[in-house]
Amino acid sequence: MRKIIQLALLIALAAQVSTAGQIIDAIVAKVNKKAILLSDWDEAIRYEAFVEGKALNRLTDEEHKATLDRLIDQELLRQQIPSETLHVRAEKVEARIADVRKLYPGAESDAGWHAALVRYGLTETELKEHIKVQLALMRLVDERLRPGVQVDPHSVESYYREKFLPELRQQGARDVPLASVAPKIQEVLAQQRVDEMLTAWLRNLRAQSDIQLGSAGRQAAAEAR
Repeated sequence: MRKIIQLALLIALAAQVSTAGQIIDAIVAKVNKKAILLSDWDEAIRYEAFVEGKALNRLTDEEHKATLDRLIDQELLRQQIPSETLHVRAEKVEARIADVRKLYPGAESDAGWHAALVRYGLTETELKEHIKVQLALMRLVDERLRPGVQVDPHSVESYYREKFLPELRQQGARDVPLASVAPKIQEVLAQQRVDEMLTAWLRNLRAQSDIQLGSAGRQAAAEAR
């Protein structure tokens, strides 16, 4: 799909209309009349690759399409909350940036960090904005869904016997008592349940929303099949 994006970018550049200094960007999708632009999609691809330590030239068609799907999901979630609740404390953003810097050798220096950003065509301002949105939406999901999650002791015990211990033994480690790992297992199961509920929530939001793909979005969906 890199060829698709390159072609779409060429089409967008050819179709750009400059009027009083304004440039019209191509639309890849509309979510309840809110446009997702080709430039948004391209930036999201570069951002996701950067924070995951992936080479841009090795991303697959399916990964590019998945990024567009996540942009649509993010917009659906954004529309569920007032914009002012998207505020995230600066220290949380900085902590996430610190984690990302560890992915890149030499990024402990400002020069090395800047070079890493440049390789992905990102500015630190763009990176921070993406991280803010991601953290805010994660908080939204957690606040909305986690209160309804309950993990019973039987589920914890079953996970311990059927998954935790076999994986531990496969690694050559000695068994540990259930009591010492029960809180960790409970959190894993709770997060799994939150993820399931989020999938169902997004499915319902998509069913209730007006989502239209532009030509580049439709072509990307077809190529990723």
